[in-house]
Amino acid sequence: MRLLILSQYFWPENFRINELAVELERRGHDVCVLTGLPNYPDGKVFAGFRKSPHEWNKLGDVDIVRVPLVPRGRHSISLVANYLSFAMSAAMLGAWKLRGRPFDAVLVYQVSPATIGLPSVILRWLKRAPTVFWVQDLWPDTLAAMGVVRSQKVLRWVDLFLSWVYRHTDHVLGQSQAILPRLRQQVPANVPVSYLPNWAPAADGAVDAGREAGKNVFQVYYLGNIGDAQDFPTVIDAISSLAHRDDLHWNFVGDGRLADWLKQQLEQRHLTHRVSMLGSHPLEAMPRFYRAADALLVSLKAQPLLSLTVPSKVQAYLAAGVPLLGMLDGEGARIIRDAGAGITCPAGNSAKLAEAVSNLMAMPRDRRLQMGAAGRAYSEAEFDFTRIVDRLEQILEEAGRKSVQPVEVS
Repeated sequence: MRLLILSQYFWPENFRINELAVELERRGHDVCVLTGLPNYPDGKVFAGFRKSPHEWNKLGDVDIVRVPLVPRGRHSISLVANYLSFAMSAAMLGAWKLRGRPFDAVLVYQVSPATIGLPSVILRWLKRAPTVFWVQDLWPDTLAAMGVVRSQKVLRWVDLFLSWVYRHTDHVLGQSQAILPRLRQQVPANVPVSYLPNWAPAADGAVDAGREAGKNVFQVYYLGNIGDAQDFPTVIDAISSLAHRDDLHWNFVGDGRLADWLKQQLEQRHLTHRVSMLGSHPLEAMPRFYRAADALLVSLKAQPLLSLTVPSKVQAYLAAGVPLLGMLDGEGARIIRDAGAGITCPAGNSAKLAEAVSNLMAMPRDRRLQMGAAGRAYSEAEFDFTRIVDRLEQILEEAGRKSVQPVEVS
């Protein structure tokens, strides 16, 4: 198949869609990715890209077509500009750059923002190519839950926009079972809605992570975006309550809009001797951190919407074979419990998080090893990359056999 992947984020940014695009190309599909200039999570266009942009137009055999956008920066205004600029740029300049190139299907990888729906509809119409829309982040629910938008009128407009997008989509996928009922409220009855989870990355030897006997300091690692949804104020409260423990150290690998704030808080609370801020690293470096970890932290705010989603790091942590510390509600917590892969506590509860850390530290090492192994086994059964791509490939091929109807404005 001739496949177009529409994603605001792509290599060299660290997103799962990179691995998927390469795999689809490896399976014999002709894959092209329409994306923006790499600027996540630092908020500014990558220096290596600015120096030699032509060197970033291929990932293996995958073609990459890039359109300009406003970098996301560190402030709300620049973030809104980033979202809107990519949507407009992809819809107009992206369509022009892809002129004369036919496609059998379009896969839309929708993390925030959902404004990617605009170029999705335009490209579907121009290319007469059926579209599969993979929802990773529910809108407008996310905007309301995070307090980004408080106006009910604006939220209603966004909801109407998404309903319009889904009317001009051929198959909608949800990354968790829990978000499917909400999607079915937005998606027209004649458009199928299916569950397709994120996959666990290859372990690359990380299955033996955190197994060194005789270590004197228990190492907790957090790997990923340092943003608002992860509720770092509550995490810091838990760290502060355990600051007296010389046998516990916290490590944060990643970057994001709250990274500078987190560093300031650690200094103000005199916690820098208990916490290491290790910065952002490429995906291929993650196994090194897994091997150093005794536990892997995943956290989310106490928001009904967030309880419906599964942070992609949950799949990655399970595959690593390291016990999980989960301060979250809903689907993510359920998966950790069902897998028997760690300890969970309610979102937004620093006292319970501190208690969970202490309980995990007090466990016999063999019990923690069992948790890690259980997580690895659950990952292989539920989040196998090959099976997930097989299913997606089937959905894309089924969509590719459909005819595309003209766009309705109203």
